[in-house]
Amino acid sequence: MPLPKISEARELSNEKLAEEILAVKKQLFYLRLQKATRQLEKPHQFRHARHRLAQLLTVESERQRATANQAAEEKE
Repeated sequence: MPLPKISEARELSNEKLAEEILAVKKQLFYLRLQKATRQLEKPHQFRHARHRLAQLLTVESERQRATANQAAEEKE
């Protein structure tokens, strides 16, 4: 199973991006819960979820910086 591509995350709208971030955080929580109770069958899911979360947070911060830069340029 290949890791998700960041181009997929960049195509999401801001609302979908926020929903996806929340969903991946929940997924990580449940994976940690399964690991603690020794029910985790696919440990590679941790890597995929962390990778996806990092991509989503990167895209979110890029968008925030872009809007901040636009606001700063409009003030000048």
